Amino acid sequence: MTGTTITLHTAAAEALVAQLPTPVPLRAVPVDAATAQARRSTASSAVVTSFVGSLSADTALLLADMDQVAAAAGTDSPLVSVVDVLRPALEAATSVLGAGVLGDSRLESADALFADHSTVVFDLTATGETVGWFAVRLREDGTVGLVSSSSPASSVPAAPLGAGNLGRINNVEMALTVEIGRTRMSVRDVLGLEPGAVVELDRSAGAPADVLLNGRLIAHGEVVVVDQDYAIRITRILDVADGVA
Repeated sequence: MTGTTITLHTAAAEALVAQLPTPVPLRAVPVDAATAQARRSTASSAVVTSFVGSLSADTALLLADMDQVAAAAGTDSPLVSVVDVLRPALEAATSVLGAGVLGDSRLESADALFADHSTVVFDLTATGETVGWFAVRLREDGTVGLVSSSSPASSVPAAPLGAGNLGRINNVEMALTVEIGRTRMSVRDVLGLEPGAVVELDRSAGAPADVLLNGRLIAHGEVVVVDQDYAIRITRILDVADGVA
């Protein structure tokens, strides 16, 4: 076999460790079923989230030293939590699954996820020592073939779900957000905000607003007023490729 066969589980784990804010780089090492079951005792308080898209997945991330992760935020302010700090790593992990939306991240028990026989568990190691665990459960077959192991994980094609499968999530509620602009601020500046402060955004007046579904850009529109309430008039629906870009 000339190509290297990897799984989306592995691609997700590798994307995750590349984004984790740890002092030293981590390696994701898959464990066998027996070891995975033994890891259940560590999953009482993990950052968990679900991804819904052309492939769907449930994930859980736990680091042995959560205080060290919190320190990566540079502040003990309640405005920035461990969940917030780990969110970009989880977004990177699920990005290999193709187009879709990542649900809210939350800190809770992941015992049921670790117990599921279809869940793949990875030890996160640094210099040979296990410092965390990552669990991912795909809801479709996640095995794909790549030309080489160095190929970008994001190039993995996602197997589409049938219309019948997508119909199962028709009644799932999702957060629709309208964004009129962004800016980048240091934690110091955020903590220094007070009533009356003006935050300048990166968008000019009259520019179209972004419409995001669970954080994923899906459309552009203009802000209007309807019965004294703000509303958004959709001016353009984006293709899936445009939204991902």
